[in-house]
Amino acid sequence: MESCDFSWAIVYHNPMQKAARRLSAKQVAIARKRRLEAMVLQKIEGNPLDAEDVAMFEMFEREGWDGDRCREYILAQVPVAAK
Repeated sequence: MESCDFSWAIVYHNPMQKAARRLSAKQVAIARKRRLEAMVLQKIEGNPLDAEDVAMFEMFEREGWDGDRCREYILAQVPVAAK
């Protein structure tokens, strides 16, 4: 029987790694500015963010999450929303 290498599928969730991926205060300010601009565009297009979405993005800013961590969180919520 041939041996299979599944090491590519192993994901380690190290809390220190998440802390190292935090945004600086300057980066958070830039992200907030972009979010507010995007919210205006969404409203113009007739698709404004609801209060829950705004709260989620504010949480990302408050916690200083980088884009990858935000994406992970949003993708983890997809199965929850599908129920």
